[in-house]
This record gives sequence, structure tokens and C-alpha cells, in this order.
Amino acid sequence: MAAPCGRMASRSVIRFLRTFPRTTSGMSVGFRQFGASSVYRASHRAQSVSEPVTNAPYRLCAAVYLQRLPVISADCTAIEQSFREMMHQLELEKSLLSDHELRLIEDAERLKRKQAEDYDSDEEDGPMDQDIVLAQDLEDSWEQKFRNFQLAPRVRDDVDTDLSSVQRCLTDPLVLVAEQKVGDQTLWLLPQTQWQEGEVLRQTAERALASLPVGLKATFLGNAPCGVYEYKLPKPLRTESSLGTKVFFFKAVLSDNAPAASPNDGLLWLKRSELQPYLKPAYRTKVEKFILDL
Repeated sequence: MAAPCGRMASRSVIRFLRTFPRTTSGMSVGFRQFGASSVYRASHRAQSVSEPVTNAPYRLCAAVYLQRLPVISADCTAIEQSFREMMHQLELEKSLLSDHELRLIEDAERLKRKQAEDYDSDEEDGPMDQDIVLAQDLEDSWEQKFRNFQLAPRVRDDVDTDLSSVQRCLTDPLVLVAEQKVGDQTLWLLPQTQWQEGEVLRQTAERALASLPVGLKATFLGNAPCGVYEYKLPKPLRTESSLGTKVFFFKAVLSDNAPAASPNDGLLWLKRSELQPYLKPAYRTKVEKFILDL
């Protein structure tokens, strides 16, 4: 035993580690050799992490995809209407008589007994005798109320055509777009603002919503962005520290009735089909990827 141990001790550490067999998957069992390239890569990663975000070539912005959910149900399609009628007929055929229907049958039988020649009034209870026509009177009063009842209009021409009103198109989800100045251009965008050092991107999105001229209460759906849009500056304006902008979108749902906005506020509530005239094609393509038609 002394001779083999002596030979093993005389070998170098590298040769000793190479004596370990490899696994069937091709991975080496033992210690990993470190070279100069590995040390350089590790130091380079540490240096890149320690660099401040302000030196990034892209400016960061956060935008809010604020959606107003449908307020009333949409009109039924032909298939939905036929299925609804079929289910109503099945429920009617398999249902039991209600208390009111049982009461009508009982009243009809009592009235039939009164009209018979061998009717004895002592067999009927006094208080119950007054209820013979009461069920029918109730139906008549309900029918009268139903005729006088009028449903609220589902389409309101005075409101639905006002793009700045949050009360328009109650059957459709609406998206808020704001008129904002980018460089020397005025564009329609989702409400956005530039990231500030010390903020997380969701806080930037909340600040973008709070900066609007109309106070809006919204519920943010998570801390992670649902999409990103990147654009570069024109070549004459590009520098090594400023190549363009990255906009991160955060979803939010309107949680309270928004106050009325005036046309001068630069805010519009649009359906998905109405975005095309306002948003630029590349920007609209990114936005439509995370729009949900609820």
C-alpha cells in the first residue's frame, strides 16, 4: 500500500484530478479547472453589474395600459340566442310548479267548488275565502308594472360618440390613450413617463397615471410588465449613451368611475377597433398583443 500511495503523492494535482472517470453524459466529475479567460469573464460580469443604470444606451419609460371593463353584457348572437331559448324550454319542461302556480290551482279549485250546486260555505275558511281572486290580481298588477317598465337604452348617441367620455360603449372594453409630446412631435400614446433613479418600473407607471389631468383610480395587475416597445432615435441624434427608448407596459383596470374629462385634457377612451387612426402602426402592433377583448 505504501508504494501506490507514494506514486499518487508524487503526481501533480492536475494529473491527479484527470484520473477521475467521466460520467456517461459527458460531464466531468470533480473540480473545474479555472483559466485566465474564466477569471476575466467573472470580473467583467461583476464590473457590468456595478455600472449605474444611467449609463445604459436606452432611456427607460413605463406606460399604463388602463382598461375600462364592460359595464353591461353584450348583445347575444344568433347562436347564443337560440341556445338561450333551448335552455329556457328545457328548464320549463323539467321544472316543478312554483308556489304562485300552486296557489292559482288551489284558487281555481276553490272557485269551482263554489260554483257547484252542492257547495257548502261552512267548509271554506273565512280568511282564505278572500284569496280566491288575490293571485290573479297579483298577476294583473305585475303585468301592468311590466308594461310600464322601460329598459335603459343600450346605445346612446349623445355619449357613445364622445370619445373623451368613459361612459361610452358600455358593452365594450375601452383603452385610455393620452396626447403626449415626444421630442418635437405630439403623439397619441398610452400614458407614460420616464423612469427615475430609485424607482421600480411599476412605481413609474403609477406616477404616469397620477400625472394625468384627471384623477383616475386603478388596480394594477401585477408587478411585471406585460409588453415592451423599443424604438431608436434618428441616426443624427444617436450617441453612445443614448440610442433610443424602451417603454415597458403595465396592465391596470379602472376601479372607480372616472370623472368627466374635457376635450382639452387630451384623453380618449377608445375601443380596440378605434386605435388605428391614433396610434402609429409599429406601436399599435405591440399594444394589440396584450389587449383582451372581454
